[in-house]
Amino acid sequence: MTGGQVNIHATAIVVGTVGLLFIGPSGAGKSLTAFTCLAAAWRAGISAMLLADDRVLLSREDDCLMGGCPDAIAGLIEIRGSGIARVPHVAAAPLHLAVKVGAMEAMERLPPEGERFSIDGVGTLPQLRLAAHVADPLAIIGVFFPDIGLPPPFPC
Repeated sequence: MTGGQVNIHATAIVVGTVGLLFIGPSGAGKSLTAFTCLAAAWRAGISAMLLADDRVLLSREDDCLMGGCPDAIAGLIEIRGSGIARVPHVAAAPLHLAVKVGAMEAMERLPPEGERFSIDGVGTLPQLRLAAHVADPLAIIGVFFPDIGLPPPFPC
């Protein structure tokens, strides 16, 4: 590791080999959006695992932004209103994209291009804004970032 570890309020998953970091204010829908992505991947037969829910440990290893999970919450994800579920998880993984989840009515219609999520002293990730509670968030992520290795949302 080339820097310190930072503990942030976020949720992170891995779909295939792609690490996704869901950021946004408390109650924005980060956990549900991440779980919806996990479920879509599982239905498609794609390996997908929770990295961390609510607290994500970020660190830098060489040129890679890494995510990790505090031991006490490993494998646990809160589905607001339903409870805390245990799902397949991984202890640490590289992160490739930050997904900023928020209320549709608070979103700009067309956000600026090339947005990045930055953690001082740790690194940056490309960032996508995503309205909470969309039907297929994994498809939206895949259409805006086709080069990160997610399955295409529709046949080409």
